This record gives sequence, structure tokens and C-alpha cells, in this order.
Amino acid sequence: MSSPISRRTLLRVTAGSAAAVATAAHAGAAGATAARVPSVVRELEDKIREGMDRYAIPGVALGLYYRGTGYVRGFGVTDVRDPSPVDGDTVFRVASTSKTFTGTAVMRLVESGRLDLDRTVRSYLPDFRTADPAASARVTVRQVLNHSAGWLGDFFLDTGSGDDALARYVTAMSGVPQLTPPGTVFAYNNAALALAGRLIEVATGTTYERAVRTLITDPLRLRHSAFFLDELPGATVAVPHDVDADGTPVARPGYWDLPRSINAAGGLISSARDQLRWARFHLGDGRPLLTRRSLHAMRSRPGPGGTLLVELDGMGVTWMLRPTAEGPRVVQHGGDWSGQHSGFLMVPERGFGLTVLTNSETGPALIAELFADDWALRRFAGVSNLPATPHPVPAGILAGYQGRYTATVIDQDGTTGAASLDLVPDAGQLSVRVEDQEALRLAFYRPDYVRVFEPRGADTHVRADFVRNPDGAVGWLRFSGRLFRRDTAPSTRSAGTRPLPLKPATLPHPAR
Repeated sequence: MSSPISRRTLLRVTAGSAAAVATAAHAGAAGATAARVPSVVRELEDKIREGMDRYAIPGVALGLYYRGTGYVRGFGVTDVRDPSPVDGDTVFRVASTSKTFTGTAVMRLVESGRLDLDRTVRSYLPDFRTADPAASARVTVRQVLNHSAGWLGDFFLDTGSGDDALARYVTAMSGVPQLTPPGTVFAYNNAALALAGRLIEVATGTTYERAVRTLITDPLRLRHSAFFLDELPGATVAVPHDVDADGTPVARPGYWDLPRSINAAGGLISSARDQLRWARFHLGDGRPLLTRRSLHAMRSRPGPGGTLLVELDGMGVTWMLRPTAEGPRVVQHGGDWSGQHSGFLMVPERGFGLTVLTNSETGPALIAELFADDWALRRFAGVSNLPATPHPVPAGILAGYQGRYTATVIDQDGTTGAASLDLVPDAGQLSVRVEDQEALRLAFYRPDYVRVFEPRGADTHVRADFVRNPDGAVGWLRFSGRLFRRDTAPSTRSAGTRPLPLKPATLPHPAR
């Protein structure tokens, strides 16, 4: 059983451990002594501490690359039951940032001629199919990696811990429904990236995890990055946490568990120091893993655009490609798993990289402030989001969006869950209602694109958009990258389908 620590005690421990770790980090931050730390870095540290206080986050790790210098920091504690300070080598589950390791491994295999981005998946896996065999026969490796494959992405089936877990998972994809034609619509797709992991296995003749170690983590000397904790002996682990009814953090070590079948989509364990090294590799010239051309190819030729927490040009090879008002593109990812939430972004044209790792279910609020809002981008890279000034929309136009929107998830045990939202016109905006209670408000800033606010008006820093059918009617709400299908005459929820909670500032992951 977890024993909660009082919030006051937590904050006292957090302040002390953060000061000690920050002092140690200053001494080793690529020659940046405490006296030379830029004021903007101190601003970021203060913002993190304030966010930890506001959202009751026990532990945070920071990696920052700014003006040619790396900074690594730890704040707070790994576990409220046995408080130990977080430092730059504390390991967290970085969740979906793992996808960028999968994409980079694929690019290494492309360079060696063992995979081709524009060949079909069937070229390498002749038996591969989803519930729509004709559609799945056309899907290319590139579409798998840019999230436009078109099938249901929230497929989290646990197929065991053996070396055949991925092979069994891909076989089970034969029952996954196709939502949109391949290559036409962006929708965040965990299942597609798990499939990419299987392609890596077939191309290398070994397991996904061993392949990534050989192709990436060993050559880059990422000593605190692996898919299994027993490969990181002696590592200090950031234990996942939730909060109780009065906002007190409570350790939830069981949240750590993740099926091996989705390691390629979200299983990597890593530290802020290693994630900073990962950023510096991708900000470099490709050595020692890739040519400069291949590195650039990963963040170019975006697939279909839309939104994924922020507005996107589309996805490259596993990277979110985010436009800015000033022109330079933001290259971004991040990850969400229960009790483990993180952000990761770079602005290659400005030589800027940022990663923040948290160990709490309340972490997404801080991550949204730092990675979806403009604050960090403006201060460190001089860029900002595309303008998005909300304006009221006439009721007659809002009626074209009204209805119930539902997204489904196939969970680890194979059961189906559904998140259903009722969108109702209200005072020039759309009111998002879950079981007749207002959960969010959507305010339009251009046709089909909305900003997401709390019911009382607080900004979530999240954007969403609507996807239209070929006949021009609104067919989907794309929210957190997930497609919610519109039903203008909703019926009751299907028997045997359990309801899912709404989590506005996170990437799709199973709900606890």
C-alpha cells in the first residue's frame, strides 16, 4: 500500500532536494558555472518549481540545450514514500518519445538498404492485414511512421513478455478497424509504431529492443536508456504518482507496467541527461548514426496535417512538425503513460532543445505550459505558435458541428473502451459535455480549428480540429490526435463498451 506524504512536507523536501541537485548540475553543465547561468535558464527553473507546487508534482527532471551549452537539472523527489532527490540520471518512462527512437532505427535500416520508406508494409510482412485487407495492403512504411496509416491507433493489446510479443501483436491487428483511407488523414497511431517495431525485427533478425540497443543507444552511449529496468542496474527510478481527492500525491508503482508489445510505441526508460544527448544528436549532422540527409529527411516531407495538442504541418518520420509565426519549424514529441508524462522539442534553426520529465498524473498541466504554450519557445528560440485568437461563431454554423463524438480504445486485455463527447452550441462556442456535465469549451479561431478551454475559461494550451468527410460534412473531431467519429443522432453506448475519461493535454494512452 502507498502511504501519502503531506503536501507541505513534500514541498519542503522538494525545495531542499532541488537546491542540492541544481547546485550539482550547475557544476557539470558543459562548463556552465552557477555564476554564468543565463537569467532565462533561472526563469525556467523557477517556472518548473512553481508548476510542481501548483500541480503537486513530486519530481521533475530537465534537459536544456541553449546557445551551445547543455543544462541538466533535477527537482523534487522520486517517491513520496521514501523521498530521494531527482537528478539528471534518474530514469523515467519517456513513453511516446520512444517513437522517435523507432523512427531513427528505421532510418538506419533505410540507409543500409534493408527497408524502404515508400514500399508497402506487405513487402516485408506478406501476411499483414487489418480488418480492411484492401486498405492495409496499400499502406507504406512512410505512412506507418507519419501516422496516416488510417486504422485505429489505440490498440494496446498485451501479448505477453516473450520475444514473440510483437509478432503476436501484429497478427492480432487483423481485427483492428480501418477508420480512414491510407495516406489521407493524420491520426495519432500507437498501433502503427508498434508495427514499425516489428518491421525492425524482421529487417534485423533480432528483437526490437536488442535492435534499438545495437543501432542507437549503444553507439550514442545512452547509458541510462533501455526498455527493461534490469538492464539498468542501480538506476534511480522516478516512481509514478497520482493525487488523492485533496491534491496530495500518492505513489502508484503499478502504473509503471507497460506491455512489451507496445515498447516500440512507448516503452523506453530514459533520463534527462540521455534525452538531452538525444536532442543534441538530432540537432547535429547525423554522426555517428545517420547521414545529414537522412537526419533532415526525418523532419521533412510531412504527411497530412492537423492538430496534436498543437497545430501541425504534419508528421515526418515520427517527428511532429510544428509551424511557427516566425517561420522556423519546431520538431517535437513527448510522451504520456500513467504517472509518467514528458515533453521533448527542438528548434533546429535556432539550436535549441528542451526535455522535461515528470512522475505524476498531474504532469500534463506543466508539460502543456512549457511545450504547447509559447513561453519557452519565445524566450529560448524567439518563435511562437501561429496566431489563434478565438472569436464567436453564429449558431447556424455551430449546428454543423453539433453531435456526439466517440473514440474507441482496445485495451491491454482486449476489451473495448469508448470516450464519448457531446458537442452543443453555446454562446458562440461549443460546449463539450460528458454525461451531461460540461467538461471543456471549444472556441474557434479559424474554420474547423479550435482552442480548448476549461469550463471556467482557463486555457489548457491545447488546440483541436475537425475533419470533414468527402461530402464536406463534419465527420470527426481530432482531439489529442485521436479521431472521434461524429454521430448526429447518437444512440446509447454499446453494451460491453466501458466509458473512458477525457484527458485533454495528453497523447493517447490507456486510462487507469
